[in-house]
Amino acid sequence: MAKAKTTAFFCKECGYESSKWMGQCPACKEWNTMVEEPVGKRELPGRIKSVPGGLRSGAKPVKLEEVSLDEQDRITTGYRELDRVLGDGIVAGSLVLVGGDPGIGKSTLLLQVCRNLAGAGHKVLYISGEESLKQIKMRANRIGTVTGELRFLCETNLDLIEEAIRAEQPEIVIVDSIQTMYREDVSSAPGSVSQVRESTGVLMQIAKGLGIAVFIVGHVTKEGVVAGPRVLEHMVDTVLYFEGERSASYRILRGVKNRFGSTNEIGVFEMQEQGLAEVENPSEYLLSGRPEEASGAVVACSMEGTRPILLEVQALVTQTNFGMPRRTAAGTDYNRVNLLMAVLEKRCHYEMSRYDAYVNIAGGLKMNEPALDLAIILALVSSLKDVPVNPRTIIFGEVGLSGEVRAVSQAEQRVSEAVKLGFESCILPQVSLDKMKAGQNGKIALYGVSNVREAINLLDPRRR
Repeated sequence: MAKAKTTAFFCKECGYESSKWMGQCPACKEWNTMVEEPVGKRELPGRIKSVPGGLRSGAKPVKLEEVSLDEQDRITTGYRELDRVLGDGIVAGSLVLVGGDPGIGKSTLLLQVCRNLAGAGHKVLYISGEESLKQIKMRANRIGTVTGELRFLCETNLDLIEEAIRAEQPEIVIVDSIQTMYREDVSSAPGSVSQVRESTGVLMQIAKGLGIAVFIVGHVTKEGVVAGPRVLEHMVDTVLYFEGERSASYRILRGVKNRFGSTNEIGVFEMQEQGLAEVENPSEYLLSGRPEEASGAVVACSMEGTRPILLEVQALVTQTNFGMPRRTAAGTDYNRVNLLMAVLEKRCHYEMSRYDAYVNIAGGLKMNEPALDLAIILALVSSLKDVPVNPRTIIFGEVGLSGEVRAVSQAEQRVSEAVKLGFESCILPQVSLDKMKAGQNGKIALYGVSNVREAINLLDPRRR
């Protein structure tokens, strides 16, 4: 009689299961992603087990007109920055994944959210699989007084956690972290592909069946993605990533996936002694301390969802000492910088191949919007010619391969943000200027340009 197999191979990217190892996953076509893990007798390959008690019992199909939508279905977290990323608040029955580097502030932010929600009269359950109750209390004393219906549970067995959730019936549940949770009927170790997939499936059924908003914390790998199978991000409703250097004081919360709102929104926080504090005006925060008369420094405007953010683009162009010039880009796309330098060399006849070029987005932000093209080009020219740009000038526009400056979206919002911060002039695409209303003409000087040469002439009128 054939011996039953006790192990199987899973794809770390998509969760595909196979009885033998393969170099390439047949489902997602990724290479070297198959890992071997033990399989329990009661495990159902490729399927999510049903939760005992039948959360879906009595369910029946309904029409859309029978479904009621109410503004009270969303719960405010007490932080407008977080509410913006979530889509105006927490949706009941949603499953939210929060990822980020170790020590970035995931647990601190969620504990502060729990404090705000409990103080507003909501019932919250915080489940920790990594910290003891004493450790949580030490962190809670640092962020302030915790009042209201906020309860804590230190447990990693998901069956016991499920019983506790059913007994407490909270409105919001925090699970920190999903890689520490395990089910007894899955024989693999906690944090493995099988355990993460099964644990997330159970939490998803709890959230949808009982109408509980569940936040799960996910560890990230050295590549910066959530550890475990990639199917984890497909199962949840919202995926949030914490970005920023641990040595820096700011943190950026970015929505990568959101079934209840836009995925282009970001929230900016600052790490302080009492925890994370939201930054209501990121533009003013990012522009603080910038040089006034330094060449190669240009203020640009990028749109993150509906929010315009002013930032500083820095460039340093020096003569190369070797046959091959060096190119470095921090905070923006490296290939995009090479493309823009090729446009300068071909269309404006600057010998950029003789110079090293270093481009940086000040503050450690990562922006890849095409509207930064014109600012990067003028920063490069400013550094090359050692001609400072007016510090009260804002620049934005997309640059094409023929040197034309193309229109960008939401130009009026970008100009309005510059007016709020006291900027005196703005260089923007001529097409965007023609479409704008005359409301800002008396508050800020607008200069429309059709190509890169016109923008450079505004930077240095001596060049004709």
